[in-house]
Amino acid sequence: MNIKVNDKLEMKKTHPCGSKRMIVLRAGADFKLKCEGCGHEFMTPRSKIEKFIKEIKT
Repeated sequence: MNIKVNDKLEMKKTHPCGSKRMIVLRAGADFKLKCEGCGHEFMTPRSKIEKFIKEIKT
C-alpha cells in the first residue's frame, strides 16, 4: 500500500472514542496515527494497520 504523511485513513474498526478516521503523521516500518475524533496519537506497526484499512483519502 502506498500511504503517505497527511493521508486520511478510514478504518474497518472503530477507535474507542467511536471515530473510524485517522490521520497519518509518520509513515515507515511503523505508522504514527492521530485519531480525528479525540486527537489521541499512537504508533503501531505497518503490518498491523494495513489489515484494518478500509479506504485511503489523500
